[in-house]
Amino acid sequence: MKPDAMINGVSMLSLGWLRETVNFPTPQSQSNTITVPGRNSPIRFTEALGRVAYQPRSFDMTFSMLGNRADYNLLVSLVVNQFAGKLCQVTLTEEPMLYAVGTLETAPSYDPLTGKGTLELSCTDGDAFLYHVEETVVNFSGGGTVILANDFMPVVPVITVAAETTLRWTIDGEFFQKTVSAGTWEIPELELRHGNNTVSITGEGITTFTYREGRL
Repeated sequence: MKPDAMINGVSMLSLGWLRETVNFPTPQSQSNTITVPGRNSPIRFTEALGRVAYQPRSFDMTFSMLGNRADYNLLVSLVVNQFAGKLCQVTLTEEPMLYAVGTLETAPSYDPLTGKGTLELSCTDGDAFLYHVEETVVNFSGGGTVILANDFMPVVPVITVAAETTLRWTIDGEFFQKTVSAGTWEIPELELRHGNNTVSITGEGITTFTYREGRL
């Protein structure tokens, strides 16, 4: 399979572009330190809010084609008009189950001596996390205990209940309990961490948890 990139579901290969290089470095953490006179170690605020926050993800991709200038201009136009300066979802063939989100900028270049044209797509404001293409949906019937598996990105699920339901869970040793009526809810305190998250359910009918997982 030839390497490709899907942008908002559109294959660059199908447009006539060959992917040459791709660079998706890991985003850097939002770190802040204060040097205090007399202390041998600085005060670090990287995890000041209890977790590490990350700077925007930057990435770039380079595509090429061989042909005359008119063909090149047409291929550039197809990409620029659809994606330049727009917030896009980008998926690579190497990781088809993940996508990045960011604003794309374009930089075209054509060499008339070789008939080779290139197009660089770059992003400097991407979301730090890569998202799962498919949302995770967990249905649980009646009362009991449900296990919600989650990737590395913390996420708050959307909860849909068919009748009045009481939810109980523990995060970092702190116990939470919430009773909700029939409907759809987001409970900020019910934040899923990496791994298996246990939630106890008291109620009747089907309780549905929907969330999109992510990772760096």
